[in-house]
Amino acid sequence: MYKFILALGLCLLSVGQAVADTSRLQGILERGVLRVGTTGDWNPMTIKDPATNRYRGFDIDVTTELAKDLGVEVEYVATDWKTLVNGITANKYDITGSASLNMSRAKVAGYSQPYFYLAFVPVVQKKDLAKYSDWSDFDQADVKVAATLGTVQEKMVKAFFPSAQHVVIEAPARDFQELLARRADVSVTSNVEAATLVEKFNQLAIVPVKAPRKPTPIAMLLPQDDQVWINYLNHWLELKKTQGFFDETAKKWGLKSL
Repeated sequence: MYKFILALGLCLLSVGQAVADTSRLQGILERGVLRVGTTGDWNPMTIKDPATNRYRGFDIDVTTELAKDLGVEVEYVATDWKTLVNGITANKYDITGSASLNMSRAKVAGYSQPYFYLAFVPVVQKKDLAKYSDWSDFDQADVKVAATLGTVQEKMVKAFFPSAQHVVIEAPARDFQELLARRADVSVTSNVEAATLVEKFNQLAIVPVKAPRKPTPIAMLLPQDDQVWINYLNHWLELKKTQGFFDETAKKWGLKSL
C-alpha cells in the first residue's frame, strides 16, 4: 500500500510539473515577451495612433505594468472584436486587454478576475435629443440602431430593440461612425466610451435614460485550460488592486467604475 501511495504521489507530482512546464506563463518567461491582443478602437481603454502604430490607454498601462512585473517585454497584437476570442484559442496572444464578461466567450476562453465595472447607455446626435428620453423610444421600426460586429453590443441591441433596424458594421469601422454619418439614429456603448465620445464629438450626446443597462464586469481573456497562468494573473490583479494601482490608472484616464 505504501509503495502504491508513493507511486501515486510521484505520478501526480510529474503531472503537476508537466502542467507547469506547458503553461503559457512558462512560455512567456522563456520567450521574454508578453503578447497582448488589443483592438485599439475603444477609447480610453485602448487607442491606436495610426501615424505611429503605437497604443495608449488604460489597457496599455495595465498590461505594460504586468509585463514589467513579469520581467518581460510587451508586444501588442492587433485584433478586432469578432476574432478576439479566436486569437486566444489559436495562441496568437497570451491575454487580451479589457473585455466585457460574456458567457458565450466564457464557453471557449477563460477570464481573469474582474477589475472594472461598466454599464451601457444610448448615444445620439445632440439635435435629436428631444426625440428620445428612455430605452423604449428606440424600439421602433423607423429607428436605425448601429452596432459593431462581434461586440457584446451587437447581441444587446438586437435583444433591446427587436422592432428597430439593426445596422451592424464590421471593424475597423465602428458603430459610432455610423451615427456621426447619420446612417444610424443611435448607438449603444459603455458609459466609459460614451463619455469620451461626447467629449470628442460635440454633436453627440448621451440620452438621459432612467438608468444604464446591463451592468457588466470587465476582465482579461486568457486560455481556458491554463490554470497556472490564470492563477498567476489573478494573484497579480488582487495585489495591484490592493495597492491602488487600478484606482490610480482609472483616475489618470478619467474612468469611473460602477
